[in-house]
Amino acid sequence: MSRLYISATHKSSGKTTLSIGLCRNFAQLGHRVRPFKKGPDYIDPLWLGRAAGRDCLNLDYNTMGQGEIRETFARAMADADLGLIEGNVGLFDATDLAGSNSNAELAKLLEVPLILLVDVQGMSRGLAPLLLGYQAFDPSLRIAGIILNKVGGQRHEGNLRRVVEHYTDLALLGAIHRESQPRIDERHLGLMPSNESREAEAQIEDIRRMVADQVDLDTLLRISAAAPPLPRFPPIPVLAPRGGDLRIGIARDEAFGFYYPDDLEALRAAGADLIPFSPVHDQALPEVDGLLIGGGFPEYRMRELTANRGMREAVRNFIEGGGPAYAECGGLMYLCRRLSWGDEIAPMCGVLQADVAMHDRPQGRGYIQLREREAFPWPRLPDQASEIHAHEFHHSGIVAPDPAWVYGYEVLRGSGVDGCHDGIIYKNLLASYAHLRHVGGVGWPARFIAQVRRCRRPG
Repeated sequence: MSRLYISATHKSSGKTTLSIGLCRNFAQLGHRVRPFKKGPDYIDPLWLGRAAGRDCLNLDYNTMGQGEIRETFARAMADADLGLIEGNVGLFDATDLAGSNSNAELAKLLEVPLILLVDVQGMSRGLAPLLLGYQAFDPSLRIAGIILNKVGGQRHEGNLRRVVEHYTDLALLGAIHRESQPRIDERHLGLMPSNESREAEAQIEDIRRMVADQVDLDTLLRISAAAPPLPRFPPIPVLAPRGGDLRIGIARDEAFGFYYPDDLEALRAAGADLIPFSPVHDQALPEVDGLLIGGGFPEYRMRELTANRGMREAVRNFIEGGGPAYAECGGLMYLCRRLSWGDEIAPMCGVLQADVAMHDRPQGRGYIQLREREAFPWPRLPDQASEIHAHEFHHSGIVAPDPAWVYGYEVLRGSGVDGCHDGIIYKNLLASYAHLRHVGGVGWPARFIAQVRRCRRPG
């Protein structure tokens, strides 16, 4: 089971671009590539999954224990012959001093050969102490090779190659020149999601060519094949997209698309037939038993969402009529009365009687820890975790939350709706800024489906 870990000296070094190019190149060479992303993230996995031709899964110390990470990785690799993990932040960066949740520790846990990407813009001989320091900092971690990024030109590349060869024993596997790099538009939370980019395939192909021209793919494949065998688990089951006894409408278009693939599989396993609908384009809801409106960037589609009065009314009528619904972040924003960004104000669904406003700075970003309150509406599981580890990414905030709102969560760490609470309960709706994952004993897909069943067949 060949595998590689792509990390870097610091964030925004170009890891995602390199990983996209490697995924597409390896897939075109006939490999069954399974991409992974460390940490909580929706946007990079959308690009990686599209480039590889199969879903990208997340590996996150905050929501998963070491055993669950190992099992998730091994199961996902059971039907692949090459795994590629893209790290987050820098190689040794972590939320604790010991670095127990760093990229370095994940690479060691899964025994993945590590490739270090180095942003060398403005660097020359100073590259040597940087690399030597990274090698010495954790002697138990072997760096299998390095790739230089943002190289200034042929002369710059030549100088850097001499530095690497003279001062280190590291294999130099590529030098990506600054002027050759295609650009993917960015948002306040990172790259533009691939589900919004009409040029996504062309951009991936440009990146593939750039990486193929400037990175030693053959040596990377040899390094990947040197990884030791993984424990054997059955592969993650691929369930039929239709066939559940409950029809769950799932918002999927340019405005909404933040869903974890393994969570969707868990919904199907619990009996959901996932029926996509578009709040941007469709005029009416399909016939469904429940609604799932995930995160995204509704602020970039304010006008289209407002113009689609038919869908806004259909969503409002469904929830007002007692229809069960779950909304996260962007979905919560869509259900509010109005969305404002700068001088623009756009009517939304009006289910929640409050406005939501975009801000220049994040209103909640990073890990969030929640405790369910007594009012939490979904049925409990026998092994339900007492505290929920999740994440939030939002530049929006509720303007003057209704003091009469009932909340499902107490926020122990993070921001939520008001710094203390999250999970607005209205009729059979749960709307939250927190993004849940089906790991760590959270089990939200089965609980949501149980709630839908209870609403459809009371008692």
